[in-house]
Amino acid sequence: MKKAIVVISFGTSHEDTRKKTIEAIERGIAEEFKDHEVFRAFTSKIIIKKLRERDNLIVPTVQELMEQLVEDGYTDVIIQPTHIINGIENDNMLEDLSPYVKKFSSIRIGKPLLSDTEDYKQLVSCIVEENHVGEKEAILLMGHGTSHHANAVYPAVDYTFRAEGYSNIYMATVEGYPTLDDAMGLMEKNEYKKVLLIPFMIVAGDHAKNDMAGDEEDSWKSVLEKEGYEVDCKLQGLGELRVVQDMFIRHIREAE
Repeated sequence: MKKAIVVISFGTSHEDTRKKTIEAIERGIAEEFKDHEVFRAFTSKIIIKKLRERDNLIVPTVQELMEQLVEDGYTDVIIQPTHIINGIENDNMLEDLSPYVKKFSSIRIGKPLLSDTEDYKQLVSCIVEENHVGEKEAILLMGHGTSHHANAVYPAVDYTFRAEGYSNIYMATVEGYPTLDDAMGLMEKNEYKKVLLIPFMIVAGDHAKNDMAGDEEDSWKSVLEKEGYEVDCKLQGLGELRVVQDMFIRHIREAE
């Protein structure tokens, strides 16, 4: 019996955040499941191509890796995505996996990071413990957002902060709902002087470095500064947090 765990990520071309997030998640899984071989696959073909051409770093697609596992005689496979939500990337991953379901004795698939209320509460509690701000200060999280119905996770997490008693923490997304304008509309009702911006993404890559913390006039930092806020940016991906790494380990244990 040959056992494998496949950790599937969207990927990032930023080596600094990859080492702190994706690689840290993979290391934690390898330490926890010593009887399994741990493999990496990315879903972004653009990032895979960039890493190959720029860094000579070869990361397989999901299909390439599954073909390799079949060829190498692996019998029992667990798939664990590092996606935050059950969105487009997760749907595409499941589609890519479907031809291989019957090629192994057993194949189980773990859930993305935020898949139920327990996940929401655990992550909310972690974010609160990791980030302390003073009076008249707010925390604004930058989520990716999507047109997929799974975007509902973002307002659900926003609500969870309120329900848990943290009314100074807000969620907004780059490509979904709530938007930055939505969050600023709520923040205006309070007399905040300072805002701490944090990426609500596994890696602190392009979106975090440019769309959130960049110096361009349309970055979230610049927009908030124009509104009179003092702004700090924390370039830390969720994947750096031990609690998040442990959540993925729990999802592997619960995989069906």
